Amino acid sequence: MTNATKPIVTITYCTGCNWLLRAGWMAQELLQTFSTDLGGVTLIPGEMGGVYEVTVDGTLIWDRKRDGGFPEAKELKARLRDHIDPTRDLGHIDKHSDGA
Repeated sequence: MTNATKPIVTITYCTGCNWLLRAGWMAQELLQTFSTDLGGVTLIPGEMGGVYEVTVDGTLIWDRKRDGGFPEAKELKARLRDHIDPTRDLGHIDKHSDGA
């Protein structure tokens, strides 16, 4: 699979709220976990007040306003995995706190 056919993640962040570092950190987390499975992660400076949205090929998987704040890396990785490859094991991220 070439990069042109791999999923592209887009993180749109509010420039007025100074959320570039948060968006950059999340991009790094996604690239570290999904490395060669993604075609890239794009950061888009948003001009709307308080915007923080994560999409995969145009499908919204996280919206700060809709989902009640910023995503934990674990939650966002699970949502991304569920969208691009539901059978993928995320290792310790998939383990529950019930001792499993």
